[in-house]
Amino acid sequence: MRKRQFGRNGPLVAVVGQGTWPTPDVAALRRGIELGMTHIDTAEMYGEGRSEELIGEAIAGLDRDALFLVSKVYPQNADARGIVRACERSLKRMRVDHLDCYLLHWRAENDLAETMHGLEKLVRDGKTRMLGVSNLDPWDLREAAAALADERIACDQVLYNLETRTIEDHELPWCRDYGAALVAYTPFGQGGFDPRSKPYAPLVEIAKHHKVTPHAVALAFLLRDPDVFVIPKANGVAHVEQNAAAGNLELSADEIAQIELAFPKGKRRGALPMN
Repeated sequence: MRKRQFGRNGPLVAVVGQGTWPTPDVAALRRGIELGMTHIDTAEMYGEGRSEELIGEAIAGLDRDALFLVSKVYPQNADARGIVRACERSLKRMRVDHLDCYLLHWRAENDLAETMHGLEKLVRDGKTRMLGVSNLDPWDLREAAAALADERIACDQVLYNLETRTIEDHELPWCRDYGAALVAYTPFGQGGFDPRSKPYAPLVEIAKHHKVTPHAVALAFLLRDPDVFVIPKANGVAHVEQNAAAGNLELSADEIAQIELAFPKGKRRGALPMN
């Protein structure tokens, strides 16, 4: 499993991680970890804490330092006091003493500066190693970054897949210039990944050539950019093994061009897409 630096000053992290919405399959999580998918993403929203509890079960007895654990706070819990309590609840559910990155799940009516200050406090207190955000566009990212006194935004986690590629013209350039990772959630799309349909024909042929699944090819396409990580959800052990194959799959320039032609980027109309 390839690893790359997570943000400008972050550790080396597996390029293919494991998403856990709404709740994970414990056996699949464990198998993914065995295959090097040690980047595990969750949120207090997922199963209203149940996802975090199942992660705690899955990682019990494992080397904590070998894992990269990420969780996210509800916007309504992201004021100065609420964010500390929310993080502590997440740590308790996962049975760990710190996170590797803690994110604001999305921006709502909360004071963004207050939230970023709260995240910095959690870093100072050793409850998370890094801080980040999710579902923020460049305008919000600039505001969030400006509010920080000592830390840097480690990542922006966004909806990014073959059919939602406007990220490449908006959030990804900001992350690249700033030095943050871009983490792609729902990398197979919102229920529409169908290798039998015409646009997916190039993926099917490329998958045959590399002896992987079209899903692995789709992940490898997103990972062609050195600042991108993916966190697909696995529905079982077989699925997680298919996802893991993308961790060492590098597509040729011709293969990338074929996929870009089949799934044109288009232009964004309206706000940043969210799942």
